[in-house]
Amino acid sequence: MTDDDRRYRTDAEKLGVATEQARIGAREGGIPIGAALFDAESRLLGAGHNRRVQQDDASVHGETDAFRNAGRQRSYRDTTMATTLSPCWYCSGLVRQFGIGRVVVGEDVNFMGGQDWLAEHGTEVVVLNDPDLIAMMADFISTNPDLWNEDIGED
Repeated sequence: MTDDDRRYRTDAEKLGVATEQARIGAREGGIPIGAALFDAESRLLGAGHNRRVQQDDASVHGETDAFRNAGRQRSYRDTTMATTLSPCWYCSGLVRQFGIGRVVVGEDVNFMGGQDWLAEHGTEVVVLNDPDLIAMMADFISTNPDLWNEDIGED
């Protein structure tokens, strides 16, 4: 089996890819949010992390980075986006715009984005509330409140 054929069959495995991206972002001095997009056969299409700080670009959230890295797809209906944190309204809009069928959320304790709105409009949303992700995000928020507030659009 080649890396291109690797299947991430469980939600925990999918979230593991996103979690590694979040850790990469933290090591780079950025916001520790990661995401990954998978096809209907559970193959990784693309992964990414929040790079707002690293690229000085407010549009590079974890989900958008993963989406861009996945390349163009004919349809997104049968894809799954795994993200370490509840998707903000911007990223929730991306999910709706392109019809991503399923979202796996690593945690929604530290931040509740648009996941309920997504579910109300037909996206399957699975929330895992992973204790390690909850702790990682809580630590980041307490250590970097100004950067966090900038990321979520708060003054």
